[in-house]
Amino acid sequence: RIDHPAADRPPCGGSTTLHRIDHPPAGSTTLRPDRVDNREDAGRGASLREGGRGLSARTREQGRRGEESVSAGRGGSDAVKTVRKLIEVALPLDDLNRAAAREKSIRHGHPSTLHLWWARRPLAAARAVLFAQLVDDPSSRPDLFPTKKRQDRERERLFSILRELVKWENTTNEELLEGARDEIRESWRRTCADNADHPRASELFDRERLPAFHDPFAGGGAIPLEAQRLGLEAHASDLNPVAVLINKAMIEIPPKFAGRPPVNPESRQRALGAKQWKGAAGLAEDVRYYGQWMREEAERRIGHLYPKVRVTEEMVAERPDLERYAGRELTMIAWLWARTVHSPNPAFADVEVPLVSNFMLSTKKGKEVWVEPIVEGRGYRFEVRVGPPPDVEAAKAGTKINRGNFRCLISDTPIPYAYIDDEANGGRMGARLMAVVAQGDRERVYLSAQPEMETVARSAAPSWKPDLPSRGTWASNAQGRRYGFHTFGDYFTNRQLTTLTTLSDLIGEARTKAHQDAIAGETLDQADSRPLGEQGLGPVAYADTVAVYLGIALSRLCDIGNSLCRWEVTRAQVRNLFGRQGISMMWDFAENNVFNGSAGDYLVSLENMTKAMDRLPSEGAGHSEQSDARTGSRGRGRIFSTDPPYYDNVGYADLSDFFYVWLRPSLRSIFPDLFATIAVPKTEELVATPDRHGDRTKADSFFLFGMEQAMRRIAEQAGPSLPVTIYYAFKQAETKPETGVASTGWETFLAALIRSGFTITGTWPMRTELGNRMVGMGANALASSIVLVCRRRPAEAAVAGRNEFLECLKEELPPALLDLQKAGIAPVDLAQAAIGPGMAVFSRYSSVNQVSGQPLTVREALAFINLVLDETLE
Repeated sequence: RIDHPAADRPPCGGSTTLHRIDHPPAGSTTLRPDRVDNREDAGRGASLREGGRGLSARTREQGRRGEESVSAGRGGSDAVKTVRKLIEVALPLDDLNRAAAREKSIRHGHPSTLHLWWARRPLAAARAVLFAQLVDDPSSRPDLFPTKKRQDRERERLFSILRELVKWENTTNEELLEGARDEIRESWRRTCADNADHPRASELFDRERLPAFHDPFAGGGAIPLEAQRLGLEAHASDLNPVAVLINKAMIEIPPKFAGRPPVNPESRQRALGAKQWKGAAGLAEDVRYYGQWMREEAERRIGHLYPKVRVTEEMVAERPDLERYAGRELTMIAWLWARTVHSPNPAFADVEVPLVSNFMLSTKKGKEVWVEPIVEGRGYRFEVRVGPPPDVEAAKAGTKINRGNFRCLISDTPIPYAYIDDEANGGRMGARLMAVVAQGDRERVYLSAQPEMETVARSAAPSWKPDLPSRGTWASNAQGRRYGFHTFGDYFTNRQLTTLTTLSDLIGEARTKAHQDAIAGETLDQADSRPLGEQGLGPVAYADTVAVYLGIALSRLCDIGNSLCRWEVTRAQVRNLFGRQGISMMWDFAENNVFNGSAGDYLVSLENMTKAMDRLPSEGAGHSEQSDARTGSRGRGRIFSTDPPYYDNVGYADLSDFFYVWLRPSLRSIFPDLFATIAVPKTEELVATPDRHGDRTKADSFFLFGMEQAMRRIAEQAGPSLPVTIYYAFKQAETKPETGVASTGWETFLAALIRSGFTITGTWPMRTELGNRMVGMGANALASSIVLVCRRRPAEAAVAGRNEFLECLKEELPPALLDLQKAGIAPVDLAQAAIGPGMAVFSRYSSVNQVSGQPLTVREALAFINLVLDETLE
């Protein structure tokens, strides 16, 4: 606390490390009492806590006198006066974490349904971080809030705004949002007044205009989107063209046509000009209309490939449960296939035997359905059975012996992993229809496969398939096997390829129709003939815009319209491919019906996407461009908040090629520069991937140097009066005798951050990862992200010795750990999360030197942090 009786004692290093305000209640911590209880006596007065973090004597004294701290390295007339922001002092972390966790289960209307992106930040977290990054903490304005009581009261008022701001139902609450914008503007005006005499005040401190925001690793666009929602001019850039497109669709395009009525004739006739179309609602209505036309036209052209199934009397005789459907035609939901290879037993080498990981089709209690394989001589067939199987475990095992190894259904001969791989890469892997699923009366109807069903599926003859080479199957950063998936076209069945290419061709036709209707509607600037890629606002650009969203909808469909989707036996539906950050092998896969009227239908996918469009902010400028974060020029004085790549955890470029190969044919004519390359750029991607760089050492060096370049660019171009916030989550914990628990990703990233000239002024653990995500199940992956609050390190920052560093750690880390536990950090995450406050001490110095004079490395600093952590937790 600022008014603590020992407030005049200088702290270690004269720096700030800021966490939470409230101490945990008695009995809520596992820390040793003798390590913590004396933290406020005269011997530990230096570790005073405003939010659980030590405050420098200079800052405390300035707070009492109403002065602002002066940014380091800018002496004389160029000095920039800065104040602590809310995020550097305190946050209502529990409330923010609850909102972020809740948001992960929200689908309808969420921007994540616009297009898949991996490791996307929750909107609640992005919105809260940005607000707290831009709003002054009351303790930094003693002229307005001279007492601790008034500061606490004002901070609680800001917390109440944050608590409401992060709720999902308030995402489009314009009254609440405008109130938050007012708080941001007021803090900015104070900063401008503080720096009115600065020689570059007109450039850097315009009180009538907020600084622009920029995220150089924009990815799925959550952070730029929330910056725009909070009233900032949002700039998003990314090396990945799929990410750039997503950001264009979220922040750049909607404001261009905000408030415009739809141009399609049906809406024009129905509304008669009376309806008010707010935001992007008119555009979303047109996307629905032309998407509906595409779907109907596609069904007219290729609907014969998706026939209905008639329930015959013969079927009812074998399955009395089908009696109510006798004589009816049912819409197909999915076809369930089993991959096949030739039996390795020489006696049955001509027989293609199935590779089935599970014969269960439904495991719902009382609604069990399974497939019984019936061997008949040298052949076999599948029959669907209703009710629990006689041997549940055997049914759940399919023909699988263990991971990757199967058995021959006919001879029981083992089929090893390597044999299957050879068969697949030799073009000898096939597929056999195992069962079909139809839509009944508010239920799924499981039916045995009929020969004609396979005949229809095999009759599909696609006119085109993506021939870009692929990696095959792989999970996260691990290399997998090819299994015959040599190109991206190999991931799809012929029927799926025919459907996707048909829809892709129809995008161009829908674009033409939208252009004609836009001319007829006369609501756009008819004289503007520029396309969307040239910032046009007329009929041509509008038709391009409709085509962009239709192309994105097609790309989304690829995620559930490929041969690596599985049948979800508990929810009775097709599960999309990217449940994890990789492409996993599916031995028995589900082929979805895109005309089924439910999940997986092109129109349903489109409808979900347009619900998200309805909720996008449409006021304020937004810009999205393809740019390398290491070299991009973004202009001076901007606000930065970003979520950089996580070392080697997510290979975004490899993953997004899956969508890029379908987006490029549809949208290259609209964005020729964005889709100029055959594949997504990979050489420059900032991930430590050994197979790209030769070995682990070279990959680490590439990541360290590249991230340092990117962070240095941010440090150089960030507004001098505002902090920078950086999200970082990690896995790959390593237990080593000499260092305890460490993380290669953290070490490499933190080294780059510190070498770029940043010092850490705050760390906040946030529950931003989905706990039940497939990549996290049984994996060494955190459920938390650490949000680092950084400022440019003072040019005159001191050099410290190892002993001084260790002394400060022992003094400041225990109370910080209390705050981490109070914030809800799980015990399994505590060791990694403690790195934040520990590195806050390390990064305040220009260098920490060993007795020998050699600088302490980040890994060595982390070893000391682990040492103090272990002592504290004893």
